[in-house]
Amino acid sequence: MTLDPAYLDYPHRRQGMDHDLYGWSNIFTRPPIAWDDGKRVLTWIVVDLEWFPILAEDKPFRAPGHMQTAYPDYRHYTARDYGSRVGIYRLLDAVEKVGARISVAANGAIAQRYPELIRDIVAGGHEIIAHSTDMNGTIATGIGEDAERALITGSLDAIEAASGIRPTGWLSIARSQSFDTPRLLAQAGLTYMCDWVNDDLPYPMQTAAGSIFNLPLNHELSDRQILTVQQQSVDSYVQQMQDAFGWLDGEARAHGGRMLPLNITPYIMGLPYRIAAFERLLCWLAAQDGHGFARGDAIAAQSAMALS
Repeated sequence: MTLDPAYLDYPHRRQGMDHDLYGWSNIFTRPPIAWDDGKRVLTWIVVDLEWFPILAEDKPFRAPGHMQTAYPDYRHYTARDYGSRVGIYRLLDAVEKVGARISVAANGAIAQRYPELIRDIVAGGHEIIAHSTDMNGTIATGIGEDAERALITGSLDAIEAASGIRPTGWLSIARSQSFDTPRLLAQAGLTYMCDWVNDDLPYPMQTAAGSIFNLPLNHELSDRQILTVQQQSVDSYVQQMQDAFGWLDGEARAHGGRMLPLNITPYIMGLPYRIAAFERLLCWLAAQDGHGFARGDAIAAQSAMALS
């Protein structure tokens, strides 16, 4: 039996992924990027400020960190609530000590329930990134375009109502997207998203609704992954972030600017036996030659300027 030649015809057999959002490129062969003020490595701190409904939803999937035991799961519910009552303010105090300005990825429900918290963050010079409506607001292909658009718009509207500023950045729950997400985010007027983790530098995507930058927020560098999933110590976390900076700085000296993303969770890093180590890390980073802290919107703007 002869094999039909059409069986081997695959239209996406080419460099890159199975989409036309961006072209594949090797980071070491790109034109070098130069950050403002001669910085070689910019640390981008993203704090996840989340509201977990006490009754979890499993469609399209249950968000990582959601309720785990029989309803009502007060143990996990109140542990997460610790982040918005205590942990976030410890983190804000920590970044203020080194003059860092950060991005806070907030659920719309946080803005509706605790608008004064959102206002405190903005008053400190920090940026709010939209992070869906609440931790039941997960996205995957199959929920439908209208439902996904409602999650995006609902979170943007709630944050704008509390802060007076409409977010320009987006972080999906668990970094999960549908095939429609980049287009819907661009359509909503967002300038960058943080869900794709395949680089150490921002890069532009082209959608049918216009362009949008992706700022890779690598989950392997998150406190949730290192401290709770891998069950490592906070001192080990600090050492790993210092090692990451050292490697990126070495690359930056030869190939141009790099970005170090730190994804932090208030109810994890904001605990009293961890926060001192996090402050120590921030002070160490602030003292490094060629290092700077930057918000996501500033990194996206500098990247767009460098690529124009």
